[in-house]
Amino acid sequence: MTGSSLLFAPGGALRAPWRIAIFAAATLLGWAMADVFVAPGLIAASSAVGLNVSVDGWLGVFGLLVGHVVALRVVDKRPWSAVWMGRGAARPAAWLEGWVLGALAIGIPCLTLLAAHQLRWVPAGAGSWIGAAARVSWFLLPAALLEELLTRGYLFSVLREALGWPAALGVTSVGFGLLHLANNGATVESVTLVTLAGVFLGAVVLATGSLYAAWMAHFAWNWTMAVALHSAVSGFPLDAPNYRMVDAGSAWLTGGAWGPEGGLAAAVGMMAALTYLYARRRRREES
Repeated sequence: MTGSSLLFAPGGALRAPWRIAIFAAATLLGWAMADVFVAPGLIAASSAVGLNVSVDGWLGVFGLLVGHVVALRVVDKRPWSAVWMGRGAARPAAWLEGWVLGALAIGIPCLTLLAAHQLRWVPAGAGSWIGAAARVSWFLLPAALLEELLTRGYLFSVLREALGWPAALGVTSVGFGLLHLANNGATVESVTLVTLAGVFLGAVVLATGSLYAAWMAHFAWNWTMAVALHSAVSGFPLDAPNYRMVDAGSAWLTGGAWGPEGGLAAAVGMMAALTYLYARRRRREES
């Protein structure tokens, strides 16, 4: 094997490992640039409107977008549609469908557990619901986009091209689960369910052809737990004035301290959403 064949595939395209390495390097460089040039302005703007929360998520998004521009547009010379971020992918219906899917996939299991007294609300410190909702939303919105760009953007596209979509979905979903290993109270069950969430979100991309839909599904999932229900999200309790949702049953069902997404009920919700997405994709292929 020659040096050229190590770098380039028979068709002349740069091989997948090198493309991923360029993406990673450009992302890290973009992230570092954001920390120096973007962070001060974001911090000042956030403070000016009373949203005194970490801007790290937005800096990560900036870095990942730089990585996408360099790897996709400069190296591969491909359109944004190659990573499901083209104009068609940004159609309002995709954003709405993603939001509804994410909210229902976790919201219905949570409400069912509340009705069955497996979860319950308890009083919490007084405060402004609207203010807390704004702060938590400002934190969750970039966090969801960061994880989608990282695991279901360019990386997913390259792996799908090199290995096929089942392997790409499996690799990125396992990686998504492992990203949460360091979270508070992580267990084998919780990480397994986050991996299933990766499959669910990857299926949203494949079924809708839109990374924006997956972003909204991810954001709505977290928003429903943190803002509407006031539960922990992936092991982290967030700002929850006036009331908080806590475990009142078996942790294997409710997720325990990790939050509802770490229990079997959430798995049922995701499987129902996956069934819908599979049927939706089949209908589109047959039409």
